[in-house]
Amino acid sequence: MNRIKTVFLMTLMAVILMAIGGAIGGRSGVMVMFILATAMNFFSYWFSDSLVLRAYHAQQVDESHPLYQIVADLAQRAGLPMPQVYIIPTDMPNAFATGRSPSHAAVAATEGILEMLDEDEIRGVLAHEMSHVLHWDILISTIVASFASAISMIANIAQWAAIFGGGRSDDDNGGGNIITLLVTIIVAPLAASLVQLGISRTREYMADEEGGRMIDDPLALARALAKMDNYAHYGVLPGATKATAHMCIINPFSGTKSAMANLFSTHPPTEKRIERLQELDHELHG
Repeated sequence: MNRIKTVFLMTLMAVILMAIGGAIGGRSGVMVMFILATAMNFFSYWFSDSLVLRAYHAQQVDESHPLYQIVADLAQRAGLPMPQVYIIPTDMPNAFATGRSPSHAAVAATEGILEMLDEDEIRGVLAHEMSHVLHWDILISTIVASFASAISMIANIAQWAAIFGGGRSDDDNGGGNIITLLVTIIVAPLAASLVQLGISRTREYMADEEGGRMIDDPLALARALAKMDNYAHYGVLPGATKATAHMCIINPFSGTKSAMANLFSTHPPTEKRIERLQELDHELHG
């Protein structure tokens, strides 16, 4: 059911993008946005992993590193190919997974989790990320984030065009419909944000559950989330941007967001995640 929901929401995101094109340029605009959506999917598929690793200054590690050993064990447990493992040189505790498929994946964690978390908690964090790899969340989330960013950017351009007298050229009646355009540029970014939120939160909950089951210790992941969330309120992960924040296990901008902004965060409330993990532990161990 969650996979069906995700496919539906991703399709809806593409429809929103093409609807903006229709409001701005009629049938020609729809075709332009369809081509743009296809190009974005291609770019995200092939290049998103290398770009995000470079943005966080991630450094690849080999089997001599303790993170590598933990990831290797988890990969074997999950029946996954061994991903590349990276360390991010910062004290801020966080982690993410990236890559276009389980056979072309990378798991990255900051030096901060090695200093703040015990071994069981680190395993919980990395199991969460390996769950993202297992369910292809890393590709899905990147594509959805690209769509959301494009929709917001195009809607903003259209808004300024409308303010300064621009309108769409309608292939059928030759007239511009400024009301339709204004509604589109106001509603479309909000709808795109809600779709992205729905997909991201669903995948985070799934990764928490799968990660807890993978190590048979949901409470270790719950403790890790509590510690990292607390630390995130006192600083921002270096290199983090709004376009990549959804990838991290904990929202890297937690400390800079207002209560209203948190309602539209791509991450579920940490308290709710911990509550679900506690319920899972009770299910597994009574």
